[in-house]
Amino acid sequence: MDNIFDITYTDEILARIENLNINSEPQWGKMDVSQMLAHCSSFQDIAMGYSLPPRGWLGILVGRFAKPIFYNDKPLVHNMSTIPSILITSKKDFEIERDKLKQKIITFQKNGPDACTRHPHPFFGSLTSEQWGKGIYKHLDHHLKQFGV
Repeated sequence: MDNIFDITYTDEILARIENLNINSEPQWGKMDVSQMLAHCSSFQDIAMGYSLPPRGWLGILVGRFAKPIFYNDKPLVHNMSTIPSILITSKKDFEIERDKLKQKIITFQKNGPDACTRHPHPFFGSLTSEQWGKGIYKHLDHHLKQFGV
């Protein structure tokens, strides 16, 4: 599985983000491209420990059993539910959100595995830095495919 801590995959993701534009249309889902970028940026905040959403009861009950879907080789399903605090519905500025996400990805990659949060994922629970690295790549790849890049 590809891992965002490998610079090759970081560079690939950053190049794909550059291929987005304000008119990029989703192939599924309700977010526009600017909202998707803000959503991915908010998810980066969780992985970096800047945002600490609480665990929901469903995650506590089944998250550890579902955890491999976050970092295995199978693509994420379309229209999967998301963490409520990072569900973006307000209007966002494309350029600002694109730059913000790119900077967070670069920082996350440069900080390396040791800087991953130790706080549990709100649904999946405790993750190793390797699982975070694979999951971050998989999450970004999912949303970039959503917008055709």
